[in-house]
Amino acid sequence: MISFLDLKKINAAIRNELIESCTRVIDSGWYIGGTELADFERQFAQYTGSRHCIGVANGLDALNLTLRAWKELGRLKEGDEVIVPANTYIASILAITENRLIPVLVEPDPATYNLDPQRVEAAITPRTRVIMAVHLYGQLCEMPALMAVAGRNNLLVLEDSAQAHGASFDGRRAGSWGDASGFSFYPGKNLGALGDAGAVTTNDDELADTIKALRNYGSHEKYKNLYQGVNSRLDELQAAMLSVKLKYLDEQTKQRRNVAQMYLDGITNPSIKLPLQAGTCALTLESHVWHVFVIRCERRNELQQYLAGHAIQTIIHYPVPAHQQQAYKDWEPKNYPLTEAIHQQVLSLPMSPVMTLQEIETVIAAINNFACEE
Repeated sequence: MISFLDLKKINAAIRNELIESCTRVIDSGWYIGGTELADFERQFAQYTGSRHCIGVANGLDALNLTLRAWKELGRLKEGDEVIVPANTYIASILAITENRLIPVLVEPDPATYNLDPQRVEAAITPRTRVIMAVHLYGQLCEMPALMAVAGRNNLLVLEDSAQAHGASFDGRRAGSWGDASGFSFYPGKNLGALGDAGAVTTNDDELADTIKALRNYGSHEKYKNLYQGVNSRLDELQAAMLSVKLKYLDEQTKQRRNVAQMYLDGITNPSIKLPLQAGTCALTLESHVWHVFVIRCERRNELQQYLAGHAIQTIIHYPVPAHQQQAYKDWEPKNYPLTEAIHQQVLSLPMSPVMTLQEIETVIAAINNFACEE
């Protein structure tokens, strides 16, 4: 079986360093809010080009606490609108509704699957306060255009960078464009912990200070609580392992890009729509970190079954859009035809920095032969 993502093999290459980092934490006797967290926060802030990194429990909390902090600072209030792509993972929208804000779903750019700046501007109302720029699949949104839209309309920009560790545009990495950015370090991410973990990056001193309190029961000083906060802390063990894995992120990104280039060059089946087709967007292959390699096929379910029959594991990101989920059954019914088509047609191929040449060639050959076995 060709695995969609072989985490065991990825971590095996740095196993000794991971064990050493865990041993260091165990022997320290300090497991929450210590030097490992401070070191990782400093390193990741520097990596993204941001002044601050605040470690939190997971990627959803990174988005949730940022919006919550803006409310505490008076920059948002209940009922304000947040523009978000309709085809994003539900976590982006959960963070909005958890804060009693209103998600305004916008159809994506059909070439990149990211926010379309023109559609964003058309969706702005007097209640709009935030643009949530989701860097889906590992590719940055068109941030210069989105930042210009935000500037013209006095809006905050929150990057959802859960899939875009190290992605860049015009030399600036994900996490350094907006007013803040939320990252997930879920194990399957390009920079993945060995459990749940997340972080917020920002250049805003006041925002960073507020999130640090909110993640720790609303407290900057023990037993003195400024806010009704939560417990959402990135622990020492995960921070230590993330510091190890961060050292290898850029090299692993290069390997992912090599896999992606082979797919782009090798897949010739006319029934398959490849990402980043020439002339469809201003972004380049180098701006993409290929968290997943997503193709579209009108016979997606048949293709997935066919590949499974050839021992190739694939995943659908995502089978059901947020507006069709039971969790949001009370929303006013609306149709998002492009989003719905995307969710019915997308399929993610195996993608990891440890794929072998034979595995890549096997995937390409199977996809190119798909039509021959109808």
